[in-house]
Amino acid sequence: MRIRVVAERPWAVSADVLAVPIVPGGGPVDGAVAELDRRLDGALGDLQRIGEVDGAAYHGTLLRASGEVGAAWVLTVGTGEPGVFGAVAAYRFGASVVRRLHGRHVARIALWLGGLPPGSLRGEQVAMLVARGACEGTYDPARLYRTRTDEAPDPDELVLVTGDADVAALQMAAERGATIADGARIARDLANRASNDVSPEVLADAATDLARAHDLAIDVIGPDRATGLGMGMFMAVGRGSDNPPRLIVLRNGPDGATDGRGRLLGLIGKGVTFDSGGISIKPADRMEEMKMDKTGACTVIAAIVTAKRLAPDMPLLALAPAVENMPGPHSTRPGDIVRALNGKSVEIQNTDAEGRLILGDALTYAERLGATHLVDVATLTGAVERAFGKLVTGAFGTPQDWFDAVVAAGARQGERYSQVPLVDDYLTDMESWYADLQNAGPSEGSLVKSGLFLREFVTRPWVHLDIGGSAYLRRATDWAPRGATGVAHATLVELALEGAAGA
Repeated sequence: MRIRVVAERPWAVSADVLAVPIVPGGGPVDGAVAELDRRLDGALGDLQRIGEVDGAAYHGTLLRASGEVGAAWVLTVGTGEPGVFGAVAAYRFGASVVRRLHGRHVARIALWLGGLPPGSLRGEQVAMLVARGACEGTYDPARLYRTRTDEAPDPDELVLVTGDADVAALQMAAERGATIADGARIARDLANRASNDVSPEVLADAATDLARAHDLAIDVIGPDRATGLGMGMFMAVGRGSDNPPRLIVLRNGPDGATDGRGRLLGLIGKGVTFDSGGISIKPADRMEEMKMDKTGACTVIAAIVTAKRLAPDMPLLALAPAVENMPGPHSTRPGDIVRALNGKSVEIQNTDAEGRLILGDALTYAERLGATHLVDVATLTGAVERAFGKLVTGAFGTPQDWFDAVVAAGARQGERYSQVPLVDDYLTDMESWYADLQNAGPSEGSLVKSGLFLREFVTRPWVHLDIGGSAYLRRATDWAPRGATGVAHATLVELALEGAAGA
C-alpha cells in the first residue's frame, strides 16, 4: 500500500473513503469537523444526537458522502478519551480504521490526522503510528491457507491528510511506519503457519530466503555442529523429534562491528515450532496453539530484516534456536542432566520447560559472537498470561538502565511492558542435588524463576520479554484479527535504530 501525506482540508481529498476521528464530547461542532458536517447536510450531527457517533474508542460508522466532499464515503472512528490518547491509541486508531472496512472494496483511504486529540505525541510520531496501524490493519491470517478470502481490504493507497505541517517530515515518518508494518507481517505469517508446514528446517529455509533478499549474512547450525560446540541444552530439546533442530544466526555488518552507540545488539528468539511438552506432555486442551511457540524466533528474524531496510549499514545480530519438542525414543527424560554451552550442568526436572534451555545456549552463543547487549523474546510461560493477560508483556532485565531503554523503545511504538522482579530468594527452589541447577521447580513464583534461570546464561546487559500472553489473540478485536499479533517486533526495531549512524 502506497503512503502519501498531503496538506489539505479533509473534504478536498479525492478518495473512496475519508476516515474522520471523533473525540468524545466534541463532535461536529468543532472546527474542520463542523465544516465537514455542513457539507454532509448535518448527517454527522444527526448521528451524534442519536448516539451512533459518540467518540467511543475505535467505534466506526460509515455514511454516504455528498457532492461537496471529495470522498465517496465518510467513516467516523472514535478516538476514546483525549486524556488517554497516546502511542497505543494512535496505532490502534490506524488499524481500526482499516479493519472497519473489511469486506468492502476500497482502493484509496484518506485519513484526517488533524482531528486527533492533542497530546504528548509529536506530529511525526502520530504519522508513523497511524500509518503503521493502518498498514497492519490489512493483515488477514486467513489468506495463508483458505482457498477464498475476501474480507480484508487491500487498498492501493493511504492518504494521510494534515493541515499546515512539514509534509516531508510526516511522509518520512509514515513510510517508516509502513516498513515496520511490513516486518510485522513477516513475523505474523511465520508464527501463524501450522507446525506441519513449518519445521525447524523450514524456518531456517525461510530465514535464508529473507537473508538473501536483504543482503544479510546467515549461518544455520545443525545437530552435529551444535553437539560439537557443546550446546547440550539446545540439543536436549531438539533430539526428541524426527525434525532435527536448527540454530539460525543472522548478522548485518562485518564481524567485530558495532553501531553508533558502540553496541552490537543481539536479538534472540525462541523457535519451538511445536511444543507437545515432550515427556512431560501437555494437556490436550489448546495444544493446537503450540504452533505459536515459535513466535519469538519469527519476531527476531523479521526485526533484523526490518532494521536492515531502515538502516542498511547498522551492525545487528539475531539468533533463532529452532526445535520441535516431541516425546520419542530419543527425547530427554525428567532427571536427565545436560551441560550447557557456558559449562553449567542442568538437571531437567520438566521437559515442558524447554524454551529456557534453548534460549540459554543461544544467549551464550550470542555473547561469543560479540553481542554487547541482549534482548530475548519468547512465549516462555503460561504464568505471564495469567499475570498480565493478552495486552501486556512481562519483562525482566539487568541492569536497570538497559531494561528502561528497552521499555522506552516499546513505549514509543505503542507496546506495553511490565517489569517482573528477579527475586534471588527463589533460586533455592532451583537447586539440584546432582547439577548446578535444575530447569524448573515448584510452581510458586514460576514466572520469576524462568527469568532467574535465563540470567544464569548472560554476562552482558540483558532483557527478557515473555510474550506468552501477548504473542497471539484468541479472538479478534477492533484493531487486530485473532492469531499472531507481531508484538515486540516494533520494539526491537525501534531499539536497534537507536544505534543507527546519526541517531
